[in-house]
Amino acid sequence: MKKKVRINGYLAAGLILTAVIILWIVVGQFYTPYDPTKMSMDKLQGPTLAHLFGTDRFGRDIFSRVMRGSWTTLVIAVSTVAIGCVVGTIIGAVTGYFGGAADEALMRINDALTAFPSILLALVIISFLGPGKYNVTVALGIVFIPSFARVTRTAFAAQRDVNYITSARLMGASWIRILVVHMLPNTINVLLPAVTIGFNNAVLAEASMSFLGIGVNPPDVSMGYMLSEAQGMIKAAPWYAISVGIMIALLIFGVGLIGEGMQRLDKEVG
Repeated sequence: MKKKVRINGYLAAGLILTAVIILWIVVGQFYTPYDPTKMSMDKLQGPTLAHLFGTDRFGRDIFSRVMRGSWTTLVIAVSTVAIGCVVGTIIGAVTGYFGGAADEALMRINDALTAFPSILLALVIISFLGPGKYNVTVALGIVFIPSFARVTRTAFAAQRDVNYITSARLMGASWIRILVVHMLPNTINVLLPAVTIGFNNAVLAEASMSFLGIGVNPPDVSMGYMLSEAQGMIKAAPWYAISVGIMIALLIFGVGLIGEGMQRLDKEVG
């Protein structure tokens, strides 16, 4: 009983924290205390009641910029995971179910892609596509496909010879119906933790690439881009980097708690 309460605590804490942050980010698309791009004479002002996160070297309100920039990071992370999850799940499901030469060929390609560090592979892709939030999303989505494909392939391969799948085949069910109706629902418990991990990795990857100057470019702004800006004023305005870093950490921590809670809940049910 105590273990169950603890598991629910992980999920509850993660859901509440993540929901609050996402709500705050969404509100930032419609309302911010100040115009995030408006300059003023209040340059490099520390955190006050008027400017909760202080101001930057152009007098812009950092709290407002974080609200607005977090949306870009959130959209890129969600889109990246969606691309990786959908394409990777399709590849993993088909190869895991059918096996054979196609499975071997695709898994060898998958191994070759995963041999490269994800950021390095994304850099190579962006070198062809060019910087920008859309190209970053596509590049990271491609990078995330192999990890989802491997997870899905393992889950589907483990199910293809169980009794209920064999019965479905004997009853004349098509392979698409077997994959979507019978096997996919039984892999959700594996996919959901992978999605939470992928989301956190996507947030960090976007931040890293924008920090290096090859991700989001003005007039767009993201948390990674703001970290890059804060680097140049780390001594004069350390609150800039700290506030952005805390927001990234809280978002990752909240989603990480959800993933941990789901994994523990799955072990308990199993």
